[in-house]
Order: sequence, then structure tokens, then C-alpha cells
Amino acid sequence: MKKLFLFIGILSMSFLSAQDITDALRYSQQDILGTARYRAMSGAFGALGGDLSALQINPAGSAVFLNSHGSVTLSTSHIDNDVNYSDRLTNRDSRNLNFNQVGAVFIFDHYSDDAIINKLSLGLAYDQTANNANEFTVFGRSSNSIDNFFLAEAQGLPLDLISRRSGESIDQLYSFLGESEGYAAQQAFLGREAFVIEATDVDNPNNTSYFSNIASGVFDQEYYYESTGLNGKFTLNGGAQINQVFYVGFNINSHFINYDRVTEFFEGNNNAGSNVNEVTFTNKLSTTGGGFSAQVGGIAKVSEMIRLGASFESPTWYYIEEETTQRLETFSDIDGRSIVDPDVINVFPEYKLRTPAKATGSIAVLFKQHGLISLDYSYKDYSTTKLSSDENISFSNLNREINDNLQGASSIRIGTEWRVENWSIRGGYRFEESPYKNDLILGEKIGYSLGTGYSFGKFKIDIAYDYSEQERTEQFYPNSGFNNAALVDSHMRNLTFTFGMNF
Repeated sequence: MKKLFLFIGILSMSFLSAQDITDALRYSQQDILGTARYRAMSGAFGALGGDLSALQINPAGSAVFLNSHGSVTLSTSHIDNDVNYSDRLTNRDSRNLNFNQVGAVFIFDHYSDDAIINKLSLGLAYDQTANNANEFTVFGRSSNSIDNFFLAEAQGLPLDLISRRSGESIDQLYSFLGESEGYAAQQAFLGREAFVIEATDVDNPNNTSYFSNIASGVFDQEYYYESTGLNGKFTLNGGAQINQVFYVGFNINSHFINYDRVTEFFEGNNNAGSNVNEVTFTNKLSTTGGGFSAQVGGIAKVSEMIRLGASFESPTWYYIEEETTQRLETFSDIDGRSIVDPDVINVFPEYKLRTPAKATGSIAVLFKQHGLISLDYSYKDYSTTKLSSDENISFSNLNREINDNLQGASSIRIGTEWRVENWSIRGGYRFEESPYKNDLILGEKIGYSLGTGYSFGKFKIDIAYDYSEQERTEQFYPNSGFNNAALVDSHMRNLTFTFGMNF
């Protein structure tokens, strides 16, 4: 049977559950991805340029190229997640291969040395900005049951609203509730239909209070999380060298989002008096989006040894669409198995996301042709992230939550490169503050990198290895009556290969 497509009503819907603060933050962040040289120096290229991925930081970097240049990059990633839940440790890793950069810069330098404009550059590039692939599993024991999730969504809703009429199917009522009442009513219906919860007075259609069929006690719980997809951008760049010592540039960026997530929660119990002994709750989310942003920047040769850089990246304005599906299964030692699997796709109205702007200041020290040391400092105020809609949907509560919980965050990147004949040896370090005021929700990110490259003259091959780590609290069902969460310590390792060519 084909899926029944459901377009959620926007007039009577109080909020869109598919969006929360973690989603808004996910699409507001960009990782250090790109060419192997760029990654080997931890992205500290704001005052350097001369690398296609350096355009991500400072668009003036295109005018630093001496020749027209193109490059293509492949990267392997390995994410190792250590998970702590109720003092039980689990580990799971995932690996994938990505084509994460391709582009070219064309140099037009047919100008005299004493002209005001000495060189023009035109760049076209694709860069992956985030790798959404991740996977982990949680095992543990808790005294808090998932029944609290369904109870919190159901309390205050009339029994008649979430009860099927004679001849009415699960699909039909689930669809109707999504169109007319929204997410909470759908969850209450799932919980009651699968016998997790029941009305206090089953004979009263106006009943608004509910109780759980799961007895209190100890619960063995499992939570599986898997996400796939990537975010990226296409860049049109223009740059110029002025009076031999100044470089200026601009970017116009077209962004895209591709994010899919599956979560499955299992809970089992042998508690005395419990009418439900197992619960399996599966949720799937699919997100696509597109947006645009702009960047401007400049680089100045203060002396033969010192270069300074500054750049500004505007907010990215996204249009985002999301779809969800759900399935709830329960098992009772007395009554057997119950499956509620609506053949419905919840298609949420398109909404807008404005990410924070970013400012970057940079300095580089060059030791002639022997080597260099570079430092970038960036600042991004995540509390300015905003969601809105052209369809009269209010995001005031979520925007207030963003403003109350997120903050301005600084990042520091340090890189170095040293040349020995045709070889280059590189290394880097980066530090990123947590965007949360409470860094227990998402901790600071620390990373290290190293790499090497060899120039054949016209052709170049570069290899880089980078490592980063970050802790976060993974709440299974944010903003719900079920607040159980696990501590996830992620270790990310990447191996990157770039082939470059001058032409």
C-alpha cells in the first residue's frame, strides 16, 4: 500500500514538534572540512589564502593564488561514540567516505605592476560543510518509564478526541489529528491505542486525565540513533589584488541540507501489576533545505613577514522542509502484542531558519619560503538564531528557548606549515567554545591535525589526518515529560586526500 501523504494543517496547529533547539543548532554550525592542506592546518587560513577551501574563511584568499588552480578532495571519516547511561558504558563506531570538495580559481593578472588593480580572480567551488552521518546505541536501567512521554502529551485532551469512531482506521484518526490538532494529540492517540495509557474515566467522552498501564519499578532500556546525509554549499567567488599589498574578495553561497534520522527506543519490565511489559517506539525524520549567504573579506601584507586578514559572513537564510513517520509497538504478558503503525507521512509546512553571522580576524607570520604560522579567531552569536514562517506559524516559544539557552561562542584555529624542497609538513590545533550557556548539554570541541604534501610542479598531492572530540547530553525526547538522557563522548577521526593542479 502506498503511503498516505499528510499535509499538517497550519491554522489549528499550536507548534511544529519536528523542530527543536538541537535542530536549529545543527544547521547553524559548520565543521572544518575541505582540502587536505586546509584540514592539516586546522583551517587557520584567514590571513593566508592560496587554497580553495580557504575561501570558506576569507574570500580574499582567491586573489592570493599566483596561477589558476583546481583541486578535488576525498575524505574518510570515523566517528567513535562512547555512551554512558545509568553508569553503563557502550561503544559504537561508524565510518563513511565523502567527496567533500571540488573547485577552481581562475587568475587574470595581465595588469602592470604600478596599476591600482594588479590581479583579478574568479572562483567556483563546492564544499561539504557538515557530515551528518552518526550512529550510537544506549543500554541502561532506569526507574523512569517512557509512559511519562505519552502521559504528558495526553493530559488535558478530551478522550473523545483521541478515540476512534466506529469503522475509523488508525491511519484516518492519526491523519485527522495531525491536520487539526497537531503533534501532542497524535502522540496521545498512539499511547492509548497501544495501551500504554488509559483514560481515568473510559465512559466519559469529556475525560481529560489519564493514567499509565505500566507499573512503577525498574526498566531495562535501549535507545538506537542513526543519522545520515550531509550539508554543503556552492560558492561563486570574486577577488582582486590592489597596490600589490591588499587583497579583497566576496562570496555568494548557495547552501543545501540533507539530513535523515532514525531513532528507536525499547523498554522492558517485569514490574508487579504492569499491564504492559515491553514498549518499542520508532521515529523517522527526513529534512531537506536550501539557503543562501554572502561573505566579504580582506588580507593585507603589513610587511614581508606579517599578514593580517578580516572577514565577515552573513547569516544563512534557509528554507527547510521536514517529514516524519512513527511506529509504536507494545507487548503484554497477558494480552499479547499490539502494533500501531500509521501508514501516514507527516509533511510539515516549510519554515525559515536564520543562522548567526560570523566575524573572523586573522594573522600570519611568514618565514620567507621556509614556513609559516597562522592564527584565526572567529566569533558567532548563536542566540541570534531565529525560526519563522510565511504560513502564520508562531515559533516564539522556540526562539525564546534559543535566546535563553544559547550564547556567543569563540573559536581559535592555529596552523603551521614548513617546506623542505618539494615536501610540506603541516600541523594545527583548534578550540571551539560551546554554543550553550550550559556546556553540559554540549561541551567544547578540541581538535588536532597534521599532514604532508608533495609538489610535482604543476601537480600537487596532499594528505591530512585530523582528530576532534566533544561531549554532549543526548536527550531521547526533548521538551517532553520523559527527560531521560545519555552522555555521549564523540571522537572523530578523518583522513583526507587532495589532488591539485595549476593551469
